[in-house]
Amino acid sequence: MRLSKLERELLEQGYRFIAGLDEAGRGAWAGPVVAGAVILPFDAPFLEEALAEVNDSKKLKPAQREELFEVISTIALSIGVGFVPPQRIDQVGIVQATKEAMMLALSQLSPCPHFLLIDYLELPFISIPQKGIASGDALCLSIASASVVAKVCRDRWMAAMDKRYPGYSFASNKGYGTPFHRQALMRLGPSPIHRHSFAPVKRALERHP
Repeated sequence: MRLSKLERELLEQGYRFIAGLDEAGRGAWAGPVVAGAVILPFDAPFLEEALAEVNDSKKLKPAQREELFEVISTIALSIGVGFVPPQRIDQVGIVQATKEAMMLALSQLSPCPHFLLIDYLELPFISIPQKGIASGDALCLSIASASVVAKVCRDRWMAAMDKRYPGYSFASNKGYGTPFHRQALMRLGPSPIHRHSFAPVKRALERHP
């Protein structure tokens, strides 16, 4: 992916450290929502060539994401990752939890970004200039890079949880609503990492109080 028109315009306006932010796991029935934040070295002459294969993480195969994650980790000036657990999602709702995950990821960045490019959302109470972009992970290199970081980190976490809570196939479905996951929910009841406020999990709780 090449730099977007907006990223180039921001660079021309003097914004040197531009952070892209995106989330993974927003629609899952289990596990955390995870946000990635990435500041890329936009003045590096090799950047677009090195990250040519970066795209919206949903459009990439798992092996591609893993490979690109390593490239992004090597190239990026700074990376932050924020996890918000399912219990917090149940308390405040998925939109607020997603914003909290992004705030956590943002807090880990150094240097402090001059501008934020965020997939869809905007973050309240932040003095840093920002812009929420619909389908930003398919348009902006910085957001797409954050998308890959968030997705890989969350997928690895869910694969580890498959060993702790067997029977749900978390390693393959990553907590999303596959037919097997739905059947396992009704058979086994929710695990400790399921989101009790989500409708399919609520129905399973009625069967397994």
